Amino acid sequence: MNDTTRRNHPFHAGELAVQQRLGVADRLRVIGQQMVRTHLPQQHRGFFAQLPFVLVGSVDAQQRPWASVLVGEPGFIGSPDDRTLSLAAQPVPGDPLAEGLTPGAPLGFLGIELHTRRRNRVNGRVSEVGDHGFAVSVEQTVGNCPQYIQGRDMEWARDASDLQPRQREALTALDVPARALIAQADTLFIASHAPGAGADVSHRGGRAGFVHIEDDHTFLVPDFRGNFMFMTLGNLAVNPRAGVLFIDFDTGDLLTLTGRAEVVWEGELLNTIAAFQGAQRAWRFHLDAGWRLSEALPLRWRFRDWSPQLQNTGAAEEIAASAAPDGRATRRPPGR
Repeated sequence: MNDTTRRNHPFHAGELAVQQRLGVADRLRVIGQQMVRTHLPQQHRGFFAQLPFVLVGSVDAQQRPWASVLVGEPGFIGSPDDRTLSLAAQPVPGDPLAEGLTPGAPLGFLGIELHTRRRNRVNGRVSEVGDHGFAVSVEQTVGNCPQYIQGRDMEWARDASDLQPRQREALTALDVPARALIAQADTLFIASHAPGAGADVSHRGGRAGFVHIEDDHTFLVPDFRGNFMFMTLGNLAVNPRAGVLFIDFDTGDLLTLTGRAEVVWEGELLNTIAAFQGAQRAWRFHLDAGWRLSEALPLRWRFRDWSPQLQNTGAAEEIAASAAPDGRATRRPPGR
């Protein structure tokens, strides 16, 4: 697909199907041509250059999506031109991202600053792999709004090059520590993949405990009002495989999971779960496999404030209590 075609038709079949289902396709046709680019604007190039971490969505050899984090001193992400991202970084040892770094492989990036609530997305394909990093040929860039991002201030806990997890554990079910982390989470990242259209990674946020654990293999995530592009739900419409990442901002632990996701469009479910107040729909994640990487990140974040958009969603205390594995909140919600 050439640049002109991609600019004029920025959405793939899955995204268009969701937009049509929800009655916003005509509106998004014009907005998409303005917001979805095939190059990196200068503002985005400067933004990525100042980041100490970036979220990455990848696909492994079994075509399973994973959401991951790359870390480095600011400047580790460069853009020698507006069609290329270069990253002087390697995955955390044991992160499935390593399997997705092969020439031609699809990758999605989410640059996000929690303290400013800025975020931008880039999707592309690996163009070069070296001993100290890799390069990506940019196919699509999108600026995202600051909605549902909790304010956090970051600090380094150790050297940026120290990425060795203190422990690496394989998961085939949500054990007690995994359920505890999910039950108090206010942020997650979801990776998805539409064959032929590339990989993607996106942010989801809510009050502490907004993820509703159903059992040791499934959980539900409310989908609040967003930018109406439906890039994640559009990918899921054509490929239900997904990856979900939870970060423990206090310890640097990573919980990265892969499985399948299905959209819950309507019904009683949305009205009976406290965490879903204000949600327009939800998606259910079914776990296939995962990894817990303890103290993997050399970064820590201090909670500052809630996103203003959460005023019309469920109360933090009620949600944390209803979502915890034993019916009680495992931690006090941050900032309370």
